[in-house]
Amino acid sequence: MALRGPAGLGSSTSGLLDETVAAADGREAPALVAAGAALEDDEEDDGRGRGLLRWDGFSAWLHCVCVVGFDLELGQAVEVIYPQHSKLTDKEKTNICYLSFPDSNSGCLGDTQFCFRFRQSSGRRVSLHCLLDQFDKDLPVYLKKDPAYFYGYVYFRQVRDKTLKRGYFQKSLVLISKLPYIHFFHTVLKQIAPEYFEKNEPYLEAACNDVDRWPAPVPGKTLYLPIMGVVMKVRIPTCHDKPGTTQIVQLTQQADTHISVILPTVHEVDLFRCFCPVFLHSQMLWELVLLGEPLVVMAPSPSESSETVLALVNCISPLKYCSDFRPYFTIHDSEFKEYTTRTQAPPSVILGVTNPFFAKTLQHWPHIIRIGDLKPAGEIPKQVKVKKLKNLKTLDSKPGVYTSYKPYLNRDEEIIRQLQKGVQQKRPSEAQSVILRRYFLELTQSFIIPLERYVASLMPLQKSISPWKSPPQLRQFLPEEFMKTLEKTGPQLTSRIKGDWIGLYRHFLKSPNFDGWFKTRRKEMTQKLEALHLEALCEEDLLLWIQKHTEVEIVDLVLKLKNKLPHRTAFTL
Repeated sequence: MALRGPAGLGSSTSGLLDETVAAADGREAPALVAAGAALEDDEEDDGRGRGLLRWDGFSAWLHCVCVVGFDLELGQAVEVIYPQHSKLTDKEKTNICYLSFPDSNSGCLGDTQFCFRFRQSSGRRVSLHCLLDQFDKDLPVYLKKDPAYFYGYVYFRQVRDKTLKRGYFQKSLVLISKLPYIHFFHTVLKQIAPEYFEKNEPYLEAACNDVDRWPAPVPGKTLYLPIMGVVMKVRIPTCHDKPGTTQIVQLTQQADTHISVILPTVHEVDLFRCFCPVFLHSQMLWELVLLGEPLVVMAPSPSESSETVLALVNCISPLKYCSDFRPYFTIHDSEFKEYTTRTQAPPSVILGVTNPFFAKTLQHWPHIIRIGDLKPAGEIPKQVKVKKLKNLKTLDSKPGVYTSYKPYLNRDEEIIRQLQKGVQQKRPSEAQSVILRRYFLELTQSFIIPLERYVASLMPLQKSISPWKSPPQLRQFLPEEFMKTLEKTGPQLTSRIKGDWIGLYRHFLKSPNFDGWFKTRRKEMTQKLEALHLEALCEEDLLLWIQKHTEVEIVDLVLKLKNKLPHRTAFTL
């Protein structure tokens, strides 16, 4: 038997997708062009210019760029969409309009950056950049694109301007993308937005042309991304990276004189700054996020609400948060009625809000975090207390965690002492974030390792795989059987924290996060079984088998093989 696929299909496809448009319009300074050429020489098999159409390179990173302004008659309105051929439905435009401006009560004067997330309209055609989804498989699970959602990265400017009727200049530059690379896109906006507000559309067009020439966002590869005279050096994590490490700082030190910005992370937020007002309760919040409990963050501005929501989602990494989350949510959002109805229990979602109206509308939600202004690095706000929900009734309610939730695990006093010591010694926020992120990572890993160990035991033994029979099925996940394994191989082996771990597991097994995690693991193991089955079949002497079986059995085997083999793979006897 011969199994023939097109020669070099995997490598050529990868090479094609890694190419970017080679056309240059001569805007860059000679030094930048020379730097870019040097960087391209360093890339292996860059192969720029073969196969990608104009804007394919741009679409690998962004869906479009929007400019949202304020019209006295219409209110917020999308003034510019670039590239002009980009498609947004009316519903998506409406969501972008309202989510791109802070609520009027926020009083955000000057420049403000934040992030939002919204549902993609149903029935949208698949765009060309989905060709790049092959890179998705190499990403950590928490960085994989969600096909149902867009992210919006906002740079909002509000300054006094007596020449305008309203008395203020109000405008947002918004990057719409499928990629959850929060820190990266905020950095891009810092580079281009201030100058855009001075130079308008020609500058925006030039910046988009730069993005169109970027290499594809390949995980694990060091990328050099020039934009408007600045070169950014980034590395997107892979699923093979050791959790908790930042690979880019371990790269060989080369002559990086032409590099303007080196990003140690593309997606992480300043964890300690966000948890700072509530770090006494960080372990309880970890439990609430792990269990997919409905959670509202009430903050004074979109930047604080979005950072805090993203920090909460990030705290269970490397586990993926599988429910919906909205870093910034407004009363105009298309899901407002769905998420605020009192006719059913609050959904499993984390909302970040700033409008005081939500203090009344979401009063029935079981867990509410109310925070004040996030302090700059080095300053420590007063620690908020856990309060009963009945106390949250008015706009001027004090900051606090309003919940009746009783944590399953005892509070880890060691991490609290460590963080408090850091505050007293004026340890930088970045260092505090590293400590807190490592703590959350170890806590999540201690929790998930017993589940991984049990699920691995559901895999059939390799000797049970017969080439002439269908692949064996995975054993069923039995909660009580799993609970019995915890006595000897539970989280007590890796965690010092005491408490009702079994109660926490029972609750988790009913959560969306467990469903998402187990579906992914089951899919991976089923694919592994099918691969082992095909491998066993390939190692058999098929001619000898044919001599011993009827024509009907042979045809049946060929049809089964045809269904198993990849598309376009030739099969001959």
